[in-house]
Amino acid sequence: MTKSIFIDGAAGTTGLEIADRLAGRPEFTLITLDDDKRKDPAAKREALNDADFVILCLPDDAAREAAALVSNPHTCLIDASTAHRTLPDWVFGLPELAPGQRERIRQSKRIANPGCHASAFILLLRPLVDAALVSPTLPVSATSITGYSGGGKKMIEQYQAAQSSGAEPALTSPRPYALSLTHKHLPEMMAHTGLAVPPLLMPVVSNFYKGLSVSVPLHLSQLPPRASAEAIHAAFASRYEGERFIRVLPLSDPDTLQRDGGYFDVMASNDSNRVDIFVFANDSQAILIARLDNLGKGASGAAVQTMNVHLGVDEGLGL
Repeated sequence: MTKSIFIDGAAGTTGLEIADRLAGRPEFTLITLDDDKRKDPAAKREALNDADFVILCLPDDAAREAAALVSNPHTCLIDASTAHRTLPDWVFGLPELAPGQRERIRQSKRIANPGCHASAFILLLRPLVDAALVSPTLPVSATSITGYSGGGKKMIEQYQAAQSSGAEPALTSPRPYALSLTHKHLPEMMAHTGLAVPPLLMPVVSNFYKGLSVSVPLHLSQLPPRASAEAIHAAFASRYEGERFIRVLPLSDPDTLQRDGGYFDVMASNDSNRVDIFVFANDSQAILIARLDNLGKGASGAAVQTMNVHLGVDEGLGL
C-alpha cells in the first residue's frame, strides 16, 4: 500500500535532497502543488491533510504555521526546522539518541528533525552524561566545521559565484560565525544531552560544499576519576554497538594519525548516512570528534531514516 508524502518547502536544499532519496521508492507518491497554488492557504491545507507524511523544510515561523494547519490525526509531521525540537509533545528524530527512542518515533505523529551541528554534538555528549562520565554541570565547548551547503540556497549561490568569478576573497578562508553566542541549535543541544549549562559553540563555515565535524575538548582532570580516555571510548562503543549508521573508530585512531600527516578529513562521511565517532587522547586531555554529512545524516538522511523508523521498515531504505 503506497504512502503519500507532501514536502512543504520542496524547492529548498533539504527538500530537494529528500525528494531525490525518495525518487526510487515506489511505495511512496509525492503530493505536489503547482507554482500558483503554493501560497494558496486552502490548497496548502488540503495537501497537508491529505498526506500520510508531511516533511516541513521551512523557516521556523512558517513551519509553526504549517503544523497548525494539520488537523488529520493520521498525518505524520516531520519538521526539519528548529521550531519544535525541544517541545514535549514532539519526539526528537534521532533514533540513536537513547534506548527506547525508536519506539517513541514509531508511536508519534509529531517528529522534530535534529540540526546538523546538534546531531553530532548530542551523539558525543549524551552517552557520556548518561554514563556519569561527564557531569551535567560541566561547562563544555565545541567547534563545528561545516561546508557552505548548510547555509541554504543563498549561501550556496554566494560561494559558487565567488568560485567562478574569483570575487569575494574572504570566502576562500574559514569563517567563524554565531559570535553572539546564541546559535539556534543550543536549546536542543542542552535538552537532548542532559547538560544543565549551555555549551559554548563555535561554528565555522568554510569553502567546501558539504561535510561537518564537531569537536569537543575535555580536560580529564575535570571529569570523575574513572573517566579515562579508555572509559570514554568504551562508553561510545557500548552505546552504539549494533547501530548501522554510527561507527566508533579505535581510540586515537592510528589510521587518522598516520594518514596525510595526521590531518583530519572533515568530508570523509559525505554521501552517506554515517556518523563517525573519534576519541583522540593523551594522559590528561581528550578531543572527541563526530563527523557526518550535513546534508545527509545532518538533514535529509535523518528525515528519511526517521520516516523509515516510524513505518517499521528497513531504516536504510533510500539511504
